[in-house]
Amino acid sequence: MSEAAAAPFSGRTAWARSLETPLRNFLRTETASAAFLLAATFAALVWVNVDASSYESVWHTVISIHVGSHGISQDLRSWVDNGLMTFFFLVVGLEARREFDLGELRDRRRLTLPAAAGIGGMVVPIAIYLAVNAGRPSAHGWGSAMSTDTAFALGMLALVGPRFPQRLRAFLLTVAVADDVVALGVIATAYTTELHVAPLLVAVGLLTVAAVAAQTGVQRWLLYAVLGLGAWLALYESGVDPLVTGLVLGLLTSAYPAARSDLERATDLFRLFREQPTAELEREAQAGIRLSVSPNDRLQQLYHPWTSFAIVPLFALANAGIQISGGFLSRAYTSPITLGIVFGYVVGKPVGIVGTTWLVSRVSRGRVRPPVGWAAVAGGGTVAGIGFTVSLLIAGLAFHGTDLEEAKLGVLTAALSAALVTWLVFRVTALLPARRRIRALIGTADTIVDLAVPVDPDRDHIRGPAEAPVTLVEYGDFECPYCGQAEPVVRELLAGFGDLRYVWRHLPLNDVHQHAQLAAEASEAAAEQGRFWEYSDLLLGHQGALAFKDLVRYAQELGLDTDRFAEDVRSHAAVARIAEDVDGADRSNVSGTPTFFLNGIRHYGAYDVATLSQAVRAARARAAVSGSVGSRRGGKRATTEAETEAERA
Repeated sequence: MSEAAAAPFSGRTAWARSLETPLRNFLRTETASAAFLLAATFAALVWVNVDASSYESVWHTVISIHVGSHGISQDLRSWVDNGLMTFFFLVVGLEARREFDLGELRDRRRLTLPAAAGIGGMVVPIAIYLAVNAGRPSAHGWGSAMSTDTAFALGMLALVGPRFPQRLRAFLLTVAVADDVVALGVIATAYTTELHVAPLLVAVGLLTVAAVAAQTGVQRWLLYAVLGLGAWLALYESGVDPLVTGLVLGLLTSAYPAARSDLERATDLFRLFREQPTAELEREAQAGIRLSVSPNDRLQQLYHPWTSFAIVPLFALANAGIQISGGFLSRAYTSPITLGIVFGYVVGKPVGIVGTTWLVSRVSRGRVRPPVGWAAVAGGGTVAGIGFTVSLLIAGLAFHGTDLEEAKLGVLTAALSAALVTWLVFRVTALLPARRRIRALIGTADTIVDLAVPVDPDRDHIRGPAEAPVTLVEYGDFECPYCGQAEPVVRELLAGFGDLRYVWRHLPLNDVHQHAQLAAEASEAAAEQGRFWEYSDLLLGHQGALAFKDLVRYAQELGLDTDRFAEDVRSHAAVARIAEDVDGADRSNVSGTPTFFLNGIRHYGAYDVATLSQAVRAARARAAVSGSVGSRRGGKRATTEAETEAERA
């Protein structure tokens, strides 16, 4: 489906509801940025081998910034490495915080396993590197063989492993963040040659002030910018690599779905501005809209494209250049530096991540399990062998001259090999029988249910079989144009999936739709006479005519008792019931329409037929693996049907 065709099926009637959470936008961006990163790496290799002198002269250009008697002077490569890359680590911290606040990791118990896997995925590569370089001065470079490049690994996973479950990305992101935290700590300690305590204490104090401000809900971007810049300068003066500033500030920036009260306030402010377009009201309307969106979302939208498509590729261009010759390759591929890095990443990373994950699962007797199947964990472990960014940063601190060139070759070789091994894991998994393949990819871990109020057959409006393995819940508004667009999609899903159950719940957005509440009450008046679905279909088909006289006319068309219907609407008999739905929406953090849940899990992104069909198949596959399908529908045949559907997902 073209982008233009898909666009109408991603809208929602609410401010900022098009902001996707958590991880979906991040991964879509990383898929494209991986291509940019590869192109920049290739360009660096071509440049340095065509004209090495110009390559080095450009990146050794000194840039100085002075204010009075104080200043900083670095070459261009250093400004990229410890200046611009601070924003990359800011984005990594932002995305990790989104997972903590909105994703699987909001259940803090789920943090234990990926954090342990991240540490295990560093310890084993370091051990391999030290074993290969035992007794040599090059052992000092052990830090260059331990850290995963978050952007490159996630982007490459999306390129070579598009069928891995989405939850693997969240798992790998958490592994990589734990990895980055330790790596930055290593840079700050093991590779800091001269430490000045006073500026270090200043940096800690400034970051502490930022943490307190974030905890108390202060949303003044200028304050954090000043504190962040001050901390960066203090760390630079202390001798510690200031990159840690970005990661800390990202982790401090909270993420949350837009609250309905904030959206209503933003609507009121915009309406005031529409009636009286003054500069003062314009500022208030802008502030109201801005405050309804989490600072995490705002910073992601601002910085993520820059880091993905400019800063990280620029880092690759500045650091990946190696002069390649036959003599260099033959010497480097027998060098313990190159071999230690290659074996550390390609062998040590998957062994460390998969082994630690298995050990934690075993010790906890299954109480702590990976969120995906073991084939997916293995794929995550192999792709974590891409250690581009931080590995090159540490290599630049640990090595010089020929040793540095050998380390760079090891990093590039490991990245290429890790991508190839990940692809092979995928291909082997694809050859497994359907049932084993689904279990190997999806696993049996429980998912976090986002729907606060479970479906109640005695209360909810339900279409489809009562014992269906997949339940699709929609919070909707009869006057919402996007709900009108979604209605034929739902019809097609119900026709295409014989075992799909659909539930409608009310969320009238009274601040933007003046007839929404009355239409919802009218649908409940029709439900009292057993005609809810027929009546709701008429409402969604005539969204421009929802005045009281129109609502009565639709009742007449369906042959309802119009006197009883009109009395129920006039007396607002259904107000309490609709308020219960609205309360459930608030508890589920729903602030816009339409919002969908599949088996209690929120559906993010577009809701065209193809996207929702894929989501339904994935939900069926999860149900099949957990055994719920077989228990509900009588066993093996139903499970096999669900697995067949999952093949098409």
